[in-house]
Amino acid sequence: MKKIVLCGGGTAGHIYPALAVAEKLKGYEIHYFGGNGIEKEIIKSCPNITFHEIPTVKLERKLTPKNLLIPFKLFKSIKFTKKELAKISPNIIFSKGGFVSLPVVIAGKKLSIPIISHESDLSFGLANKIILHYCDVMCTSFEPTGNENKKCVFTGQPIREAIFKGQKQDFNFQPDLPVLLVLGGSLGAKFLNDIVFENLDNLTKKYNVIHICGKNNFKEMRHKNYKNFAFAQNIQDLYMTADLVLSRSGSGVINELLALEKPMLLIPLSKKASRGDQIENAKLFEKLSYAQVLEEEDYDFQKFMKKLDFLQKNSEKIKKNQKKGAKNDAASKIAALIKEKTKQSI
Repeated sequence: MKKIVLCGGGTAGHIYPALAVAEKLKGYEIHYFGGNGIEKEIIKSCPNITFHEIPTVKLERKLTPKNLLIPFKLFKSIKFTKKELAKISPNIIFSKGGFVSLPVVIAGKKLSIPIISHESDLSFGLANKIILHYCDVMCTSFEPTGNENKKCVFTGQPIREAIFKGQKQDFNFQPDLPVLLVLGGSLGAKFLNDIVFENLDNLTKKYNVIHICGKNNFKEMRHKNYKNFAFAQNIQDLYMTADLVLSRSGSGVINELLALEKPMLLIPLSKKASRGDQIENAKLFEKLSYAQVLEEEDYDFQKFMKKLDFLQKNSEKIKKNQKKGAKNDAASKIAALIKEKTKQSI
C-alpha cells in the first residue's frame, strides 16, 4: 500500500484542508505529522490516520530573544523528523504550510521524498516562502497566487465533504427575521465577539443570531432570537441554517462560505496582529462581489449594520456571483496530483 504523510497545524485552517485531500486518497496508508496543538486533538477523531508528534518551531512576530533560538530548535526538529520519516518511508508528503510543516518538508527533501504543498492565502506566508524552494508543486487557493512561480498550480481551497452535507437547525427563532451566524470563538476573533455582546439588543431586533463565542466567553444566555455555542462540532449545520455570516477572513472559512453561497461580512484580522493576509483575502472577495468588508480601524456599529443590511438586500445577486466563482473540486485536483506524483516516484 502506498503511504502519504500529511503535515500542518497550529490552526484548524491548516488541518481541515489536508483532511479534505485525505478523503480523496483511497488505498493510501495515511500518516499525519504535527505538533502538540489543535492538530493532535483533531486527528484523534480520524481512525484511519496515524498521528506522529514532532517538535515544532514558531517565529514570534515581535522582538524577543526566543527568536534567536529558532535555528537551533529547527535543526533539532528536522533531525528528529527525518528519523521518523525514514521509519515510515512514505511515497509522498502533502504539506499544508505553516510553521508545523517546515521541518517535515526540509527533512523530506533530504530523504528525496516528493513533496506537494498548498498555500491558502492570496500571498505566501513565511513558511510557504521557504517551502516553495523544497517542494515539487505548490497548489494555491487563489488564481493570482498560482501565477507567481512555475511550481505553482491553481487548484482552489480543498473543502471537506461534510461541509456540503449540513442540516438546517430549528432554534425556534422569529421566522420573519434572517439568521446571522457569527464565527467568533478564537482569541483572534475577540473583536467579533465584542461586537455581538455589546450590541445584542440592537442586533436581535433585525436578525436572529447564532454565535460561536469560544469556551472562555461562553455563558448561558436566554435572549430572544439568540443562540450561542462555545464550539461547533456541527459547523456544517450552522452554515446551512444561516442566511448571512460574520467572520474573520482566513482563507479556509471564506472559501467554505463561498462554496456554500453564503453572503458574508468580513472583518479581517488587523495588521497589528498579523502579516495582513486576511486583509488581502477580504479585499479580493469584496472586489469579486462575494462579500462586504469592514476593517477594524474603520469600525463603528452604524457602518456595521449598513454592511449587513446591504448583504441582506443584495443576497441573491451576491449568491449568483459566488456560484460563478466557487471552486469546489480542489481536493480532487490535489489528490490527482498526489496520485500522479506517487506513480512517478515508484
